[in-house]
Amino acid sequence: MIRFLIVLVISFSPFGISAKRPNILLIVSEDNGPELGCYGEPYVQTPNLDRLASKGILFEKAYVPQAGCSQSRAAYLTGLYPHQNGQIGLATWKFRLYEDSVPNLVSTLKKAGYRTGLIGKLHVNPSSAFPFDFKKISTANFSRKKLSNYTKEAKAFIEDSQQPFFLNVNYPDAHRPFLSQVAGLPKKPLTAKEVTPLAYFGLNSLELRQQTADYYNCISRLDSKIGELIETLQKSGKLENTLIIYLGDHGADLLRGKRTCYEGGTRIPLIISWPSKIVPNSRRKELVSSLDLFPTIIDAAGLNLISGLAGRSLLPLFKKEPVSWRQHIFTEYHLHSAHNFFPQRAVRNHRYKLIQNLLPNQTNPGYNFTRKKFIPRLPEILATSSKELRSAYQCMEKPPEFELYDLESDPYEFVNLAYLSQHASTLKNLRTTLRNWRGNTNDPLLKAENLNRLKAEIESCFTNGSPDKSDLHLTYPQFFFSK
Repeated sequence: MIRFLIVLVISFSPFGISAKRPNILLIVSEDNGPELGCYGEPYVQTPNLDRLASKGILFEKAYVPQAGCSQSRAAYLTGLYPHQNGQIGLATWKFRLYEDSVPNLVSTLKKAGYRTGLIGKLHVNPSSAFPFDFKKISTANFSRKKLSNYTKEAKAFIEDSQQPFFLNVNYPDAHRPFLSQVAGLPKKPLTAKEVTPLAYFGLNSLELRQQTADYYNCISRLDSKIGELIETLQKSGKLENTLIIYLGDHGADLLRGKRTCYEGGTRIPLIISWPSKIVPNSRRKELVSSLDLFPTIIDAAGLNLISGLAGRSLLPLFKKEPVSWRQHIFTEYHLHSAHNFFPQRAVRNHRYKLIQNLLPNQTNPGYNFTRKKFIPRLPEILATSSKELRSAYQCMEKPPEFELYDLESDPYEFVNLAYLSQHASTLKNLRTTLRNWRGNTNDPLLKAENLNRLKAEIESCFTNGSPDKSDLHLTYPQFFFSK
C-alpha cells in the first residue's frame, strides 16, 4: 500500500561528516501568529526576535498546513501535509502517522552524521519514529514551570556536541492559559487598558482586550527565553555556522485563529538567520510554508533531496534577488480533538483565498467549542456590532461549501464573495486549483465514503454530547487508502 514516494539520496559531498556542515537550531513557539514587533505589532515588545529578523530573513507570508499543534509539527518534521502523513488530529487523541517508517527530518539528519536533540514536547505519534539522541522536558509545560531549564538543557547539548547538531527547542508560550507573568517575565505586563483586540476579531470588549493583553504578555516572555537561547549559542562559539529557524506552530487560541483555515490560524511568523550565508535584514513576500523547512534544512546540510516532499528548499530566497516561486499555498483542517471535527481545504494566491468546507451548511462544532470556552459573552458583543461582522461570524458557525475572500481589500476575511457573480471567474479558477492539488496529493477525503466513515468513527466516542477518548477507535490508516 503506497501512499507517497520519497526518494532521498544522502551525499557526503562537498562537506562530508564534519564540523563544516551547519548546525541547525529549530525554535518553535506555541499558538501564536505573527504578532511580533518585527511584523508591525504595535503593542508587544519582542526585541530579541526583532534582532534575529534584522540579521536574517523575515517571511511576510508564511503558513502552516494545518492550525493544530500535532498536525503542524508532524508536517514540518515529515515534509508532508497532514492528509499525506496521517497526523490529522492531536496525538493526545490517538491520531498518528500512517506509518512509523515515513522518512522524517530527525532520522534523515541522524543518518547523515548529525547529533539530534529535542527540548520540549514532540506531540507526534509515534514518538519512536523520531530517533533523537538527546531529549529533555518532554511535557507540554503549560504551567510554565522552570522556564530557565530550556536554556540550561540547550547549553548542555550545544557544548557537548562534537559533531554538527540539529536541536529542536519547543517553548510553551503562547499557549493557553495566557499567564500574564511567570518568574518576573515580562517585567511590566500589559493590561486591557493598553491594547486593542486582534484585528481579525473585528470586535472590541473588555474581555477581549484582557485576553489579548495576556496573550501579548506570553509572547514577550517567549521573546526573553529565545534571547537567552541565542545568547547561549553565541557564547558557545557556534553561532556563525548555525542555521537558526524560528516559527510559530500556528495562530492564537482565539476564535477565528487556531483550529481554522482562516489567516488567523494558518499564518505564522517565520524568521531564518544564518550569519555566514544570509544577507541580513531581508523581507520576503513569497508564499512559503513550514513544509519547506525539511527540504531547506536538507539542502543546507548538503544532502540531495530527489523527490517526494510537499515543499521546496528556501535557500534560493536567502539572497535579495528575484526568484521564480509558487503562486499558491494550500492549507487544510480535519479536527483537533473529537470535539471539533469539521474538515476543510483551502488555497490562496497573492490576493484571493478560497476555503472549501467538506460538510457544508452544517454547524461547525469548533465554533461553539472555542466560543464557550473562551468568549462566552460573544452573542451580546456581536449584537452591537455591524451587520458585516455578524454575517462573518454566522458564516463561521454554519458555513456554506465555499468561502472566497479578497485579502487585499478584506485581509481579515469578513466578506464572503463566493456567491457574487462578479467573482465567478476567480471562484472557478481557485476551485480548479484546489481540486487539482487534492488529487495530486492523494487526499483521502476526496472520497465521500472516507469522509463519512471517519466522521462516524469520531462521533462514536460521544455520550450525551461529550466525547470520551477511551471510546475513540480509529482505523483511518487502513480504510483511507484501501481500494
